[in-house]
Amino acid sequence: MVVPASVGVYGGGRMGAGIAHAFALAGSTVTIVETEAAADAARARVEKSLAKAAEKGIAIHGTVEVVTDPALLTSASLVVEAVPELVELKQAVLATIARSAPQALIGTNTSSLSIDVLAQALPDPSVLIGLHFFNPVPASDLVEVVVGRRTPPALVEQAREWVRGLDKHAITVQDSPGFASSRLGVAIALEAMRMVEEGVASAEDIDSAMTLGYRHPVGPLRTTDLVGLDVRLAIAEHLERELGPRYAPPRLLRDKVAAGELGRKTGKGFYEW
Repeated sequence: MVVPASVGVYGGGRMGAGIAHAFALAGSTVTIVETEAAADAARARVEKSLAKAAEKGIAIHGTVEVVTDPALLTSASLVVEAVPELVELKQAVLATIARSAPQALIGTNTSSLSIDVLAQALPDPSVLIGLHFFNPVPASDLVEVVVGRRTPPALVEQAREWVRGLDKHAITVQDSPGFASSRLGVAIALEAMRMVEEGVASAEDIDSAMTLGYRHPVGPLRTTDLVGLDVRLAIAEHLERELGPRYAPPRLLRDKVAAGELGRKTGKGFYEW
């Protein structure tokens, strides 16, 4: 088996459920850890996702269960952290994983935060590697493998093997703000937002310029709606702090987030959903 037999996923939101889905399809026994308040929603989310796959005739070789006690991760040889992009939160979760599953290698699904900073929460930073999955995970072909200063080459190769086992493509990126994908993707999205803000063109026409002119499968503004405007804002603010004013979020983005227009998950962003 190329993927680990037993995998933990800490966080059962859209990304965590998608990661669990991918490993279950590949044959892993997956345990999602979620809070009491969110456990039922996480369970429904992954069950719906797997049911859709089964309806399409896709074989599901593994299983997924949702628990609330991190101690149930003891059998996992890999645990992937998939909680929101907040350094303190991720560090607290990584420390919990290390206590609950001391034998496990750990992946963090961060899209922009430093692997080396996150690894400071671990007794052994060499067990951590970035595994940046893309939304929606089941349909995405890419996983960004992010290498910190303490990440051993053997773990990098092992991570690339896991990605191949998920039938996805791995790219390897050194730890740097925004890595490769978020840095490029956010830069395009922020410029698209400025164009809307300045009245250059509508969101639909700007997206069409990229899908029809540059063969992007989805335009930057529709992608922002899918990712979540709040998520884009948090990443942009982080990149602005690390890389300077070229990543400053446009006022339009801040205003939409303040108004609760977060994209598909709230029914409105740059598009109506």
